[in-house]
Amino acid sequence: MTHEALFSRLGYRFNDAQLARQALTHRSYGTSHNERLEFLGDGVLNCAIASLLYERFPRLPEGHLSRLRANLVNQDSLHRLADELDLGSCLLLGEGELKSGGFRRPSILADALEACFGAIFLDGGFDAAAGVIRKLYEPLVTELDPKALGKDPKTLLQELLQGRRLALPKYNVIEVRGEAHEQQFHVECLIPELSIRTEGEGPSRRSAEQLAARLAYEEALGH
Repeated sequence: MTHEALFSRLGYRFNDAQLARQALTHRSYGTSHNERLEFLGDGVLNCAIASLLYERFPRLPEGHLSRLRANLVNQDSLHRLADELDLGSCLLLGEGELKSGGFRRPSILADALEACFGAIFLDGGFDAAAGVIRKLYEPLVTELDPKALGKDPKTLLQELLQGRRLALPKYNVIEVRGEAHEQQFHVECLIPELSIRTEGEGPSRRSAEQLAARLAYEEALGH
């Protein structure tokens, strides 16, 4: 997919095409990479989501809103959205990252999506960036259960199974890839009584387990 096609899916057209390219350029590819845009995009994302939650849940106190926001702007959520956009096919990566599957790595995809928000902010202003974020996050916000108060997926899954008097899920590390400073964990989540097996990947065992737990939780709700 081209850069233009990606941002068309996001509902934005750049005035400065170079900003779009930079947002999708990993540091392994060249010096004009997306790390500063990622920093900027992180701030824009937090502000836009805070505004969205403030409007959507007028009776929730500050602490609850903060936990919901944290649940929406973490790496798992960003990776999920980037994956749905097929953002990985647009990334500019160095040869080493290409060979090691960097276009699938959750941390790289999440960072690139934040960089896209930062680039849109610079190109079109806060309202443009916030509009893109709101449109992209609308399905996730609709899924939110305020009663869960931003509980992480492992906690939600555990509570769901305990409520049904089922055994707790089992998490197993399938594979660990990469150097010590940049490892990727591949984990499975098993719920034998419901015949559920899901997988998650992340830069830490915990983040991989959280992703696998979220997928298992969504599947368990249908049983």
